[in-house]
Amino acid sequence: MGQLSDIREHGLEGIEHNFLTGKLEDFLRWVRYRSSWGATFGTACCAIEMMAAGGPHYDLARFGMEVFRASPRQADILIVAGRVSQKMAPVLRNIYDQMTEPKWVISMGVCASTGGMFNNYAIVQGVDEVIPVDVYAPGCPPNPETLIHSIVTLHGLIRSDEIFQRRAENGGGAGVHVEEQPPARSTPVQLAGVRR
Repeated sequence: MGQLSDIREHGLEGIEHNFLTGKLEDFLRWVRYRSSWGATFGTACCAIEMMAAGGPHYDLARFGMEVFRASPRQADILIVAGRVSQKMAPVLRNIYDQMTEPKWVISMGVCASTGGMFNNYAIVQGVDEVIPVDVYAPGCPPNPETLIHSIVTLHGLIRSDEIFQRRAENGGGAGVHVEEQPPARSTPVQLAGVRR
């Protein structure tokens, strides 16, 4: 009983054993969802919201995503934020192919997910035509809370191993759709000596 309480104290929830008797798959899942590194592919206004989510107000570091990676070889979550043109599609596929396995994709916003209001020959009508998508984040543009909800949903799928089962069923991404989250209410900061 002492080992179990010690494990829960140190944040290894979901792992009922120590490092000698635990299953390797449990430890790998725990490590994967606790230390996911994001690669960004921001092309429009959704990228601004993605940058805001990476700022100090929303603190993605608490999810193990300290910084966004500029190199796809150092990342395992690709966040596609904004519309993708036909000319950018091969570049996006190249970035996805350079990422190491296991890798996951979040499609952020309606332009990335369905082409949005750009129903023409120049824009890809959903990035799932180019790469497999695991989580779709709705909104135009989705607020940082929705992106964080998408990341937490993806982490839950990684932790429960459901994401690999979904991929095996449909041969592509997991295809999970999340709900748009309301913006967080923040209280205005009172500055000392300033009267209103």
